[in-house]
Amino acid sequence: MGLFDEIKKKLSHEFIDIIEWLDSTDNTIVHRFERYQNEIKNNAKLIVREGQVAVFVNEGTLADVFKPGTYDLTTKNLPILTTLKGWKYGFDSPFKAEVYFVNTRLFTDEKWGTKNPFILSDERFGLVEIRAFGTYSFKILDAGKFVVDVVGTDGNFTNYEINEHLKSLIVTRFTDTMGEANLPIELYAANTSELSETCQEVMQPEFGSVGIKLEKFYIENVSIPEELKKEIFEYSRLDKLDMAKLTQFKAAKAMEAAATNDGGTAGAGMGMGMGFALAQQMGNMINPQTSNQGFGGAQGATPPPMPTPTMYYYAVNGQQMGPVSLDKLKELFASRAVNKDSLVWKQGMQNWLTLKEIEELKSFLGGNTPPPLPTV
Repeated sequence: MGLFDEIKKKLSHEFIDIIEWLDSTDNTIVHRFERYQNEIKNNAKLIVREGQVAVFVNEGTLADVFKPGTYDLTTKNLPILTTLKGWKYGFDSPFKAEVYFVNTRLFTDEKWGTKNPFILSDERFGLVEIRAFGTYSFKILDAGKFVVDVVGTDGNFTNYEINEHLKSLIVTRFTDTMGEANLPIELYAANTSELSETCQEVMQPEFGSVGIKLEKFYIENVSIPEELKKEIFEYSRLDKLDMAKLTQFKAAKAMEAAATNDGGTAGAGMGMGMGFALAQQMGNMINPQTSNQGFGGAQGATPPPMPTPTMYYYAVNGQQMGPVSLDKLKELFASRAVNKDSLVWKQGMQNWLTLKEIEELKSFLGGNTPPPLPTV
């Protein structure tokens, strides 16, 4: 073989005949196909596998984009590049262009979280520090836009590089959305599904602006300081507690402790005196109408029992809550803990109905108008 044959053989191997990318990683989003002096032969074969898109870039300008398939690179298959190069009659000699392979599969179980607590304002507890974390999944929707706007000239772009940007975007939009929700502080943790969907809707336009689709967004946990949790639990108990019964119970315990006092005759007398006083106090609580008659006084006429207010049960996230009074239910409606479609039940109803279907609760919705006046 002569010298010129060796040179010809060497040059032929320097030009690319097959352009493809076999991804051996699980974190590469974009891979630039390296070739000798960026030269590609006429009729070179381009192989784009499922889950990939090939993007041709000419001197920093986006050219042709190829979906999965096998292509012979000619002016017919490269209309944009042909225009950029000015190939009026096709081309025979090798041409220069950068080829980027973009991984379009779904990247799942990506983590996000608030590095520092953010602050929310609650009407009852004031300013509260909140932390949150969760997961999200995304995929490249517009490969050309993503390569031009995000990747640039990076020859091997991984999901770690884009995740740092996405996490900052997520935390910013998440804190904004949480603040605008204006819920009672204890309801943020109870409504993570609804908040996740809302956050995804808010974030998607910004993801889309760089060619990314936010497929799923999950809030796994919303946490508040432990001391505040205790306050919320106490507040919840007091809200449901019968204070009269609590006072009676404490009085009975105090009387029992006084009666068992072994401090001698004086102590016994004091214990008995306290016992009588506490017994009379309990009697006054149970039947205030006889409080001025003493233990031996005549019993006056007993009035009928006070009317019992109607109590309502309601459902939140499939859980039965209550019972609560009409005023309390109205407060829950005002704070968005329940809405017009929430299920409600009271004694005498055969089935659960939505709040908007119960006559006395329709006033919550507003817009009620009185019937026309009767004609004379």
